[in-house]
Amino acid sequence: MKPLSGRVGLFTDSVIRRMTRISDEYDAINLSQGFPDFDPPRELMDALARVAYEGPHQYSVTYGAPNLRAALAEKYRRTTGVEADPETQVLVTCGGTEAMMSAMMALCDPGDRVLVFSPFYENYGADAILSGAEPIYIPLVPPDYSFDPDLIEQGFRIGAKAIVICNPSNPCGKVFTREELLLIGDLAKRYDAYIVTDEVYEHMVYAPSIHTPMAGLPGMAERTITCNSLSKTFSITGWRLGYLIGPEKVVEAARKVHDFLTVGAPSPLQEAAVTGLGFGEEYYRSLNALYRQKRDYFLAGLDRLGLKHNIPQGTYFVLVEISDFLRLPQFQGWSDLEFCEWMIREVGVAAVPGSSFFREPVNNLIRLHFARSQETIDEVFRRLQKLSALLRESK
Repeated sequence: MKPLSGRVGLFTDSVIRRMTRISDEYDAINLSQGFPDFDPPRELMDALARVAYEGPHQYSVTYGAPNLRAALAEKYRRTTGVEADPETQVLVTCGGTEAMMSAMMALCDPGDRVLVFSPFYENYGADAILSGAEPIYIPLVPPDYSFDPDLIEQGFRIGAKAIVICNPSNPCGKVFTREELLLIGDLAKRYDAYIVTDEVYEHMVYAPSIHTPMAGLPGMAERTITCNSLSKTFSITGWRLGYLIGPEKVVEAARKVHDFLTVGAPSPLQEAAVTGLGFGEEYYRSLNALYRQKRDYFLAGLDRLGLKHNIPQGTYFVLVEISDFLRLPQFQGWSDLEFCEWMIREVGVAAVPGSSFFREPVNNLIRLHFARSQETIDEVFRRLQKLSALLRESK
């Protein structure tokens, strides 16, 4: 048999989703894949129930139902101050994942280069590779996950066509400041590069940090492709509704990619989702307050257990330090992946090995998330006492 595509040998399957499969096998509490264990807003469920009987049930317009595109354009105007034509500048996709893939394939030819911050959501490198492009990684340096702008300029200087910015950043929870985004934007303008942003956690930003949409900064809308999703904002990750907004010529190209990748997002779910986009600002304030409370509760519990961690400025992810465990005799020589597999089997909690997010050789971190009910989190703390006991016994 002839060999398969060499591209697929350049990356693995999703480690996040792999951890979910192992978690299900052992009936562990899944804090690896980021989805909540509570219901979406009642209004959305009622809207979906109504659509189940009233329709639509057939294909919508390939690039998104007109009423949903109009609602997304209005949200974009409200958050960025920029007008986007829903007829030519908005694309509805099957999740934010497809929005990123469509954007990358619309921008890149084989041999192009794309800048990606590390740590990164694992899809970004694969998206670049599948587009035929070479990812160039820019380190985000702990503990504040700052970056060296000279490395970005160096990447643009050797011809990088675009830079990917996840803001707030999965997995480290960094929220890019306005000053940092202006700096990146100036470099992109100087070297005539595109900016692809992933802003799915835009409403999970914790004071004093503030989410600044790149497209809303001076001169940025014309070169920024904003990728987003309704999944996290409305707790509907299974609905797979994402979107892309950007310059008309880029969106036109991304629509072609989308058309042949998936044809279109599910029309009944698009119709129901319009209800959520009609929510007022009080909904977003309540969502932010909910996740701020969950973050603080989760971090306090980790502190009580003696588990070291970062303090995320946004998202619902936390990076937990496992160096102290890997120094114990029973874990010496282990990788973070092996430790996560052991945690699932023996502790009953699923995490993601940090190495799947870093280009650098990082083996001392795992990612947990706190998009869970308080009852679930309390049970997580009970199970994690086994880790705390290991630390106490080693002293």
